[in-house]
Amino acid sequence: MDKQTVCEEKIFHQIHKDWAVPLRNFLFYKFGDLEKSRDFAQEAFVRLWNNCSKVASDKAKSYLYTVANRLFLDEVGHQKVQLKFQRRMQITESQMESNPEFVYRQQEFKGRLEQAISSLSEQQRTVFLMSRIDKMKNREIATALDLSIKTVEKHVSNSLKFLKGELEDLKNIKI
Repeated sequence: MDKQTVCEEKIFHQIHKDWAVPLRNFLFYKFGDLEKSRDFAQEAFVRLWNNCSKVASDKAKSYLYTVANRLFLDEVGHQKVQLKFQRRMQITESQMESNPEFVYRQQEFKGRLEQAISSLSEQQRTVFLMSRIDKMKNREIATALDLSIKTVEKHVSNSLKFLKGELEDLKNIKI
């Protein structure tokens, strides 16, 4: 059976449709900058297209993540990346007006959570966010980051333990 080539426009379009958003999110976790992550995800797809004859369609996802990771490493070198989240309030106006203490505590918790997540190592943070935000399976994360499944499981477990420890003092606050 012949392998499908990424050079076929239909195949490339499907790969783009399937992996553009997860790849952008992967880069966003690394950069903390949405515009940069969009640009670098697009560059990864350009490189895939330019090398389409060398990449089998079943290896396209892995190729994209490898290229994206290399682009990231080239861009920032060995500098520590701070992740910045956009804060979105999910409280109705009436809840805010009726309970300002709740709003204050929620903002405090979000800030502490963001700080704790940004304190994780780059790889732990990336694995954790891919697992919890993108809802990717450990196997998918392992493939995307070229890690063993056990390593992915360990990163998620260690991240959860670390975050629980960092936020432990907030658990007894009653609102």
